[in-house]
Amino acid sequence: MSQGEQPARLRVGVVGAGRVGAVLGAALARAGHRVVAVSAVSPASRERAASLLPGVPVLPVPVVVAAAELVLLTVPDDELAPLVRGLTATSAWVPGQLVVHTSGRHGLAVMEPARASVSPLALHPAMTFEGSSVDLQRLAGCCFGVTAPPALRLVGEALVVEMGGEPVWVLDADRPAYHAALTHGANHLVTLVAQAMQMLRSAGVAAPDRVLAPLLSAALDGALRHGDLALTGPVSRGDADTVAAHVGELGDETADVLPTYVALARATAVRALAAGRLSPQATARVLDALAPTKEPQ
Repeated sequence: MSQGEQPARLRVGVVGAGRVGAVLGAALARAGHRVVAVSAVSPASRERAASLLPGVPVLPVPVVVAAAELVLLTVPDDELAPLVRGLTATSAWVPGQLVVHTSGRHGLAVMEPARASVSPLALHPAMTFEGSSVDLQRLAGCCFGVTAPPALRLVGEALVVEMGGEPVWVLDADRPAYHAALTHGANHLVTLVAQAMQMLRSAGVAAPDRVLAPLLSAALDGALRHGDLALTGPVSRGDADTVAAHVGELGDETADVLPTYVALARATAVRALAAGRLSPQATARVLDALAPTKEPQ
């Protein structure tokens, strides 16, 4: 494909009308491709298909695959390999068709059973999805992790650009680390924020989201701009007594909160030391404050 050339318009089949599948199918349709069939089992997925892919027939998976030039596999990570093996064993693939999966964890190896028949691509959107039209706007500038055979790299990147995203090349061997990074950053952020809101409610704060929003926005902006140098707070200052007071207070929260605080505070101390924000002596005092209380002998 030469620079500036538009990809051919394709018949698209969406396998799995979950939050991701329905949205990406709609994004491809918006780019001029024709979504010809979708598979959807649960009532929620059927609702999403009806809302985001109106008029597209809901059909069994093998029929969706047979109807498409571009098959979009948007099933959970652990279901992808069995799905590919099953479709290969039943000779469901159409020789030469493009098959795109959206798993963050998997690259091309998961498509190996089908490689003799299809052209595989891994296009993972680095975004959380609600499964609604709002997600279509969020795709603007969203990065997609692209893994493809060399001959298909431009095709994968063109599809991402058509959906409004920005392609980011990820080597096949690096997919697990790439996915772990996104999971750690996004999913664990949700857990962390939920815990912080819970703790503020325990402290009598009626609107914890309003207290946290500007603080967390500033912290995220600083971390993205400056990394570890954006650290603030008692750990980065070496305020071991304050850290010890926190540890003593958090035992009254639900059982998940104190271990999370301790693990993250330890990691923060180690990174602050490596970044030159904390002296070795101060680091040792903070780590001592985080050590579990020893039972008397």
